[in-house]
Amino acid sequence: MLLGATACAPMVDLRGNNPMADSLEKIKVGETSQDEVMALLGTPSTTVTYGDEVWHYISSRTETVAFFAPEEKERKIVSIFFGPTNKVTNVTILTLKDGKAVQTVSRETPTAGKELSVFEQLIGNVGKFSKDEKK
Repeated sequence: MLLGATACAPMVDLRGNNPMADSLEKIKVGETSQDEVMALLGTPSTTVTYGDEVWHYISSRTETVAFFAPEEKERKIVSIFFGPTNKVTNVTILTLKDGKAVQTVSRETPTAGKELSVFEQLIGNVGKFSKDEKK
């Protein structure tokens, strides 16, 4: 019975770089430099280098129960904006609630040529690679 109960316990996966709240409190707008942010929070998950530089620290927590698909329980994106003097100009924190659903399109892009069956592909090259006996 104990084995059966543990089989249904959710598996928790933590991914990304989740900065600690006390480290984030040490970042002061207009005072903290890029080097200081790197020392406090580590390497960002991704950076934006066009316009003013922005560092993103992205983390998520998912749970998987038995054979079901994983479910994202938490997501946190900490964005740190830097100005031309490499000092922090803004810090924003987004969560899972701030996300927006994106509709995907299931169209196919047509390609040139014709579709060949497996049989046509197998016999299609017969005779094409024979030696030229005239030479």
